[in-house]
Amino acid sequence: MIPTANFDARPVPAFGGFNLTFLYLEVRRLLRNRRTVLLSVVVPVALFFLFRSARRLPAAEGANFEAVTMVGIAVYGAMLAATSGGAMVSVERALGWSRQLRLTPLRPAAYVAIKLITAMLLGLVSVLVVFVAGGITGVQMSAGTWVLSALLAWVTALVFASFGLFMGYVLPTENVMQIIGPLLGVFAFFGGLFVPLSLLPSAIQSIGPYMPTYGVAAIARYPLLGGTFDPTWLLNLVVWTLILAGGAMVLFRRDTRRV
Repeated sequence: MIPTANFDARPVPAFGGFNLTFLYLEVRRLLRNRRTVLLSVVVPVALFFLFRSARRLPAAEGANFEAVTMVGIAVYGAMLAATSGGAMVSVERALGWSRQLRLTPLRPAAYVAIKLITAMLLGLVSVLVVFVAGGITGVQMSAGTWVLSALLAWVTALVFASFGLFMGYVLPTENVMQIIGPLLGVFAFFGGLFVPLSLLPSAIQSIGPYMPTYGVAAIARYPLLGGTFDPTWLLNLVVWTLILAGGAMVLFRRDTRRV
């Protein structure tokens, strides 16, 4: 009888296998994907100019339309970039890379963390590009609002890095972005990214709080619009992130068992 290897009995490295070398390689590989990088940079800027010239926001919103639009599109850009970065795991699955990882002591949490950080770095680029476009075209905000809004637009995109990673395990490689793209559009519209939720029909306003974009849009615009901070915004963000990141870890563990 030939003994079989018990991979789960191997000693676990520090931090479950998380290391800067692996992170560096993941970032470099992502940046080599020119289609993903260009999509994450060009599309948000084009949308910003499109919505900026479309209409003016009512004064009741308490801020100029260009600034509100810029923050919303920056969130969408971070969302698009982070999701695309996370969804690249579908390519790895098709190549059998995720099963090869089963031969290493890498833990699901460490793998998911590296993927999320990589996707978030691409999201940061998208946010910065949109804010630069806004600055060039004359968007007016205080210095503190510029910095805080950009930071929140980027940080809150973590939920979509988790979403991309989760969908990368659910969908086949050839269909992943074709399905995710329209879904992101639906999330953005119903969550109030393109147009603030308060200006949309009541039926959409009742659906919006359940969208993963709801908390993201509200938190990112809070430094600009002010008012009372609603804890449900943060609750929405945390719950969706935990569900999607946890689901990605479960699917990674299941996928790597197929050795």
